[in-house]
Amino acid sequence: MKLLIITLLLPIIISAQSWKDIKKAAGKVNNEIINATNKIKTFTEEEATSALKQTLNQGVEKGVNILSVSDGFYKNEKVKIPFPPEAQNIKNQLKNIGMGKEIDKVILSINRAAEDAVISAGPIFSDAIKKMTVVDAIGIVKGHNTAGTDYLYAHTHSALINEFRPSIKSSLQKVNATKYWKSVMKIYNKIPFVKKNKSEFRIVCNTKSD
Repeated sequence: MKLLIITLLLPIIISAQSWKDIKKAAGKVNNEIINATNKIKTFTEEEATSALKQTLNQGVEKGVNILSVSDGFYKNEKVKIPFPPEAQNIKNQLKNIGMGKEIDKVILSINRAAEDAVISAGPIFSDAIKKMTVVDAIGIVKGHNTAGTDYLYAHTHSALINEFRPSIKSSLQKVNATKYWKSVMKIYNKIPFVKKNKSEFRIVCNTKSD
C-alpha cells in the first residue's frame, strides 16, 4: 500500500529582530574583548558566554511563542505548511469538482498540528544553549550572520527529529488532520475515471531554521 509522505517543517525560527538583537549583543561582547587590556578585563569570556546564552534563550522563547499560537504557522507564509506536494494531482482533481474547502481543511489542520507541537522543541533548544562552551560562544560572536542558527541546528537536529515526530503525530490526531485527510481521499476515490489512491498519512519531520 502506498504511503503519502507529509513533510512537516520544524522551523523554530527566531524572528528577524531577535537575530538582529543577538548580533548586536555579540558585537558589543566582541568590542569589549578587543578593548580589554591584559591587566584589566571589563568583560570576561565567561561573562560574554553568559550574555550570549541569555540572548539566545530569549530569541528561542520569542520564536516558539510566535509559532505556537493560533495562526502562528497558518498565517505566516514563511513557515506555512502547504498541501502535500506529493498529492498535487489529488488537490487539482478535488478543486476541479468544487472541493476546495475540503483541501483548505486539510491545510489548516496540518498547520494547527504544527502550532500545537512546536512548543515541545523549546526545551531542546534551551538544553543546547545551556551546554554552549566559551569556545562556542566566541565562534558565534566572531562568526557570520547565521553562526547562531548554525550552532543551534548542529546541536539540536537529531533531538528535534526524535522529539517532534511523536509530538506532531499526537497533534495531528488532536486537531483531526488525519480525519480530514481520510475524508479527502474518500471523496477523491469516488471521482470517475481517476486512478484510485489509498495513500496513508505518514509523517516525515525535517528541521529548518532561518
